[in-house]
Amino acid sequence: MSDDPKKNNQVPSKPSAVKLTDLTPNSGNSTGKKTDIKNPELWDFPMNYPMSIIGHEGEHQSLLDEIKLILGSQFPDFDLASVDIKASKTGRFHSARVNLYLTAAEEVNTLYAALDEAKTVRMVL
Repeated sequence: MSDDPKKNNQVPSKPSAVKLTDLTPNSGNSTGKKTDIKNPELWDFPMNYPMSIIGHEGEHQSLLDEIKLILGSQFPDFDLASVDIKASKTGRFHSARVNLYLTAAEEVNTLYAALDEAKTVRMVL
């Protein structure tokens, strides 16, 4: 008798589904908004925080304007001229690179919530 289930006319058993809550240490009890940092105790404030903000295709100027509006309102000392925007290799997307000086977890949460609401922002890295 072969170990191959196809030769024995047996249907291979499917692996059991893994729920996301099985993998999280908090047993599925999520607190806060989806944009809040999950483990604030791992963050060492104050810190320099580089990030890339990816924008939708064809939104170069509106991405830059929206990023400057968000960063200017939340970080008054931030040099808006330091925002560096580059097109992707294919020119389909644009990314803005910024380096922020963060002093508290609440700054991170507020920043990511604002970027999540921005219409021109596709992804933040």
